[in-house]
Amino acid sequence: MSATARKTALNAEDIRAMKGQRPIVSLTAYTTPMARLMDQHCDFVLVGDSVGMVLHGLSSTLGVTMEMMVMHGAAVARGLSRAMMVIDMPFGSYEEGPAQAFRNAARLMSESGAAAVKLEGGVEMAETIRFLVKRGIPVMAHIGLTPQSINTLGGYKVQGRDAAAQPLIADARAVAGAGAFAVVLEKVPASLADHVTEIIDIPTIGIGASAGCDGQVLVVDDMLGFFTAFKPKFVKRYADLGPTAEAAIAEYAAEVRARSFPAPEHTFADTVPAKTKT
Repeated sequence: MSATARKTALNAEDIRAMKGQRPIVSLTAYTTPMARLMDQHCDFVLVGDSVGMVLHGLSSTLGVTMEMMVMHGAAVARGLSRAMMVIDMPFGSYEEGPAQAFRNAARLMSESGAAAVKLEGGVEMAETIRFLVKRGIPVMAHIGLTPQSINTLGGYKVQGRDAAAQPLIADARAVAGAGAFAVVLEKVPASLADHVTEIIDIPTIGIGASAGCDGQVLVVDDMLGFFTAFKPKFVKRYADLGPTAEAAIAEYAAEVRARSFPAPEHTFADTVPAKTKT
């Protein structure tokens, strides 16, 4: 039986209503244990297509499939009871047109338990966003650096500098006007992010943007130091757990080879131990 959308304390309208209020907190999650750690601290948890790079070793997000997103989304949903869950639509699942986007968004929500979807693109995606919202699918937009478009953007470059600022502003106005309840601004100049935050009536969620955005999102494996292939400038490492985990694995391996693990306290006797009298 497919999962059904979870009843959470927060939904799309709650997030939208936080515009100009206290900052909105978000992180990515791909597994149940990580989602449980975030649930009481994040307003929404994003099941990002970054899972392809973080957990599956892909070189970009382009190889992420619907099946991967459904699987990780359902896992994250099991770990949430308070935070809203938003799920990324993977590359190729919505660009063809509104009808294709609706079919795949409906599948993602029904099979994962997500309360909203996120898709990349501005002016060119406004019609699709409007189509989805009118049919009951809350949409978070994503403009600026859109990782699914790296082949046309020329890599992971800052977006919106100089003459490129006006097209990005047009993108922000378009997605807000189409009914998106929030928009991610990725890797744009801080002053531009502040301006966009001021002129649109939906929350801006920054990632490599500005502290003036209505909220922030980071990839959890970046901020915890698990993902070490590269470190974007906009990432702050709040812990460096990768080396800690590697050291623990090395210690385990050494003890196994030395036959010091398992020790007697980790093994079982032939008979049930007698209970100690009190």
